[in-house]
Amino acid sequence: MADNESPSIRKIANPAGLGLLGFGMTTVLLSFHNLGLYSVDSMIVSMGIFYGGIAQVIAGILEYKNGNTFGTVAFTSYGLFWLTFVGVNTAGLTGLTAGNPSSLGLFFAIWGVLTLFLFIGTLKGTRALQVVFLTLTILFFVVAIRFGTQNADVAYVAGVIGIICGGSAMYTAFGEVLNEQHGKTILPLG
Repeated sequence: MADNESPSIRKIANPAGLGLLGFGMTTVLLSFHNLGLYSVDSMIVSMGIFYGGIAQVIAGILEYKNGNTFGTVAFTSYGLFWLTFVGVNTAGLTGLTAGNPSSLGLFFAIWGVLTLFLFIGTLKGTRALQVVFLTLTILFFVVAIRFGTQNADVAYVAGVIGIICGGSAMYTAFGEVLNEQHGKTILPLG
């Protein structure tokens, strides 16, 4: 190659599909718990650590490499959310006191504030991504209310919203991956 030629441009993969699936699938599974179908068990904890947690942190780091500040903040933050959530739910195993309802309500409310901020960032993005962040904002505040009131009906509502939110994240991930793979719109993202 001559000195004046530029090196070939290498395409970098879009990590959004991985991050959205890690978030979406883990959220759907936890939402089944909120519906009262089963307790928090090793399946949810493992998904929280590996797919909801570590996979999203990896996606966030890859978004950094791609120069995507929004993706970096979102995926890394929610990956660390899942790891923190697992820590809170397994604290009794380490001798620490598990979170009380008031502190857990505040925990989810502060995540709701972050998510509202990020939702505003999605207004320049696709409708699909806007749905993910809008429903997640609502979900965090409903879960905060659930812990504040200890009302099983509110937990059920959180479960329904969580399935919608997680399902919308999965749909968005499927669209990102399939549309890129086929070079055309397979699943519209808006």
